[in-house]
Amino acid sequence: MSADVELQNISVTFGNFYAAKNVSVKIREGEFFSFLGPSGCGKTTLLRAISGFLNPSEGKVLISGQDMAGIGPNKRPTSLIFQNLALFPLMSVSENIVFSLEVRGVGKLERQKRAEELLELIALSGQGDKKVHELSGGQRQRVAIARALAIEPEVLLLDEPLSALDLKLRQKMRTELRAIQKRVGITFIYITHDQGEALTMSDRVAVMNEGELEQVGLCDDVYDYPHTPFVATFVGENNAFYGKVTSVQNDLVNVESSGINFFAKAGKKDENSNHSFSSGDDVILFIRPESIFIKNDNNKLDNTFTAKVNTIEFEGNLKNIYLKMNSDMSLKFSVPNAVDTSELSNNTDVELTFSSQKAIVLPKGALAVD
Repeated sequence: MSADVELQNISVTFGNFYAAKNVSVKIREGEFFSFLGPSGCGKTTLLRAISGFLNPSEGKVLISGQDMAGIGPNKRPTSLIFQNLALFPLMSVSENIVFSLEVRGVGKLERQKRAEELLELIALSGQGDKKVHELSGGQRQRVAIARALAIEPEVLLLDEPLSALDLKLRQKMRTELRAIQKRVGITFIYITHDQGEALTMSDRVAVMNEGELEQVGLCDDVYDYPHTPFVATFVGENNAFYGKVTSVQNDLVNVESSGINFFAKAGKKDENSNHSFSSGDDVILFIRPESIFIKNDNNKLDNTFTAKVNTIEFEGNLKNIYLKMNSDMSLKFSVPNAVDTSELSNNTDVELTFSSQKAIVLPKGALAVD
């Protein structure tokens, strides 16, 4: 069984400080939904409000349409996985998994049966008698998930559960976690500061900044059509060209930056409309590193510029080329390792090109790196 979760104008204050401010979002039944943002942006605050461990200063938490005001954590149809997992070291794996059922008075045989079912679900069949310290980090992670699922919650809440794992294991676990969610079919609400995790696993993401929602949407929409400069630079990497609008032609905006005229699409203001621009507006043009190419006879797009190579970094499957356009503007583009870049060296000029259809223009605002 699964449930939808709705936050209606949720604010959480500590004195004069807003940990969350007027947050409204509806998470659909059976959805894998992630709150994504930097440390201190209010993600965990919202999770604690949903779970009942924290009461909002304003607004309502609804689960399956029911107002959760006055209903404690143990009475809500939710289960929470903490960042540190909080497994019991002296208990076996099976005992950890069904501990909550024992507290509820469920009989031994039924607990044993449920443990076996969950061990199979998390691909740890036959390992129920082991102690927690005998498991790998990824296996302990799966045990924490099984323990949370033992009480058959309608909503599973996960507070950065993969943050302590190394990169390879984190990548493996996010695939396994998504597979488990699809098998059990319940609503997952996931908290992370890692955009790779959020984009890989989620149906939709909510990007947060300083306690407020910046954007909610499908993963590819948030990546391709960020609504604000913060989202454009927090979700993935982006090159930012500061400039002024010189003209607007249909859906294309002409931006002058560092003496060069570029064309790009007007960015979205919200899900239903684009930003509107006028000549003289201060804006930022964004273009992703993977959308910039070295100009040649076979690659002539509608925006071109010249920059000076600063450094080239090898990253296995990619080469990342860092550039300087002037004293205060740094850029980056990426090419597959198979591409010959032998003609590029430090302090050499390179002519680059990108399509106006891959670039977007947004009103000037704070970047995630500011």
